[in-house]
Amino acid sequence: MSTAEVAGSGGLRGSDLARAALEAARASAKERGVRGVRKGAAGATGRRRRRRWSGPGPDDRDPQPLGRLAARIAADRGWVERLAGGQVFARWPKLVGEELAEHARPVAFENGELTVQADSTAWATQLRLLQRELIKRIAAGVGNGVVTSLKVQGPAAPNWRFGPRHAPGRGPRDTYG
Repeated sequence: MSTAEVAGSGGLRGSDLARAALEAARASAKERGVRGVRKGAAGATGRRRRRRWSGPGPDDRDPQPLGRLAARIAADRGWVERLAGGQVFARWPKLVGEELAEHARPVAFENGELTVQADSTAWATQLRLLQRELIKRIAAGVGNGVVTSLKVQGPAAPNWRFGPRHAPGRGPRDTYG
């Protein structure tokens, strides 16, 4: 029975007409060789299809915590490594300890290498000896693989260049004897 015959049958109304149209569609699909999938049955891939409309479960359209949204934006834009490096700077005293943080501070972070400047050469030597331990502490606090190497610098030497002009030579030290 075709859909034209279903529509032309005078005695059918409402749901009976809909049932007859469905049967006609199934019959024509069977003639073409299309296999019908019943509700709840496995599809051609063997998996059940999930509903795509929002229900009582979580959905991307639901209100999200701000931290989750910020993490998603950072991951989408490739900022994860730079933000992890920023956490090393922000949490430096907690990561390495208060005593060590008093005498050393992070200066730069690039490509997994953290540059730390110490107050004195003695503290710089101590930091070089504790280098592996510091990397382990930072990895435990911020995440594994964020800091892969540590570059330790001693204190900065004083700069004797003052003003826009400079004469070559030793500077103020050459007048002492």
